[in-house]
Order: sequence, then C-alpha cells, then structure tokens
Amino acid sequence: MNIQIIEDKIPGTILNRAQMGDVTGLQFLNKIFFISDGIMLTQIREIAGIDGTTLQNWTKRGWVENPKSKKYDIDQLAHILIINMLRSCMRLDRIAFLVSYINGRVYDRSDDIIRDSTLYDYICRLLDRLMNDEIRSGDSDTLRNCIAEVTADYTETIPGAKKRLTNALEIIVVAYYASIIKEQSDNMLERLMNR
Repeated sequence: MNIQIIEDKIPGTILNRAQMGDVTGLQFLNKIFFISDGIMLTQIREIAGIDGTTLQNWTKRGWVENPKSKKYDIDQLAHILIINMLRSCMRLDRIAFLVSYINGRVYDRSDDIIRDSTLYDYICRLLDRLMNDEIRSGDSDTLRNCIAEVTADYTETIPGAKKRLTNALEIIVVAYYASIIKEQSDNMLERLMNR
C-alpha cells in the first residue's frame, strides 16, 4: 500500500512549516535563536505546545537539563523537541533511554556523541527524505543508506558512536513516521464518525 504521508508541522512543534518559510532542523533552530542566545519557557510553549508543568516534570525526572538564568539554549530546545516529537508514539521512559543511549547523562555534555541541535537536524533531514519518498516504506537497507548519507559529515568522538547514532536515528525516524500515519488514520476515522 502506498499512502502519501504529509506532515505540515515542523517536527516536535505546533508550528506550520510553510508559515515558517518551509524550514526545519538546524535552519529552523537558527531562525529561533537568530537574535538571542536563549529562549524562555513561554516561548517554548509557543513553539512546542508543551505546558510548563510537563516541561518541569521532564526536568525533575532528569530528562531535560535545567535552563540557565531561566533561558534554554539551542541544544536544550532541540532536546525538548526530540522528546516532544516522540511522545505520541513512544513511552517517555523509552524516549529517555534512547536519548541517553545517544548522549549519556542530560546534565553532562562531556559524554555526548553529538550536539542535540545536530541530532535534531539529522532527524528532520531524514524525515524530509522519507516524506519525499526517497526512502521506501519498510526498506531498512534504504533507510540505513539514507542515514549514512545524511550523517556523512559526522565525526566519531568515541569508538562505536556512529553505530549508536545510526541505530538511534533509525528508531526515531520509524517511530515518528508511524505516529504521523496513526494521526492520519485517526483523522480519517474522525471524519467517518462525523458523517
């Protein structure tokens, strides 16, 4: 079955991609941080649609780093967007495991194998290719080849980091794609029920 999958939102946000100049990933993050090196909780709510209580809960559980001087930097926002984009299709404890599998402890950036903003960029670039049918549904070899192309500029910081990154990206992309399909299915059912 070949279904046209369309995602009009920037991954992890409530923002319409077209209204933001059709950018995602690092281009989107750079647009947000063009004027300032940090954003406030209220701005994250406007970007991601996450209420303050949810974000505080994620911080308390150690899934999100505390803001510095009440401001979140570009990597913290990317981290939040990654969690937010996956929470409709994956349990939060599994998201936390996946994020720590990639970058270790949230409060210690010295054990990171990749900046969260770069990780978010890779995810968005892969999703763009998936949505444009460059990756055939169910073809994990093609997906892994695409991941290799998108991450070609990645330099390992520790041995095995590239493999960890590839494994995590494959899971993230497939999970997010599945959530988009589920959302489309829910919308189709809703229309049917409202006839």
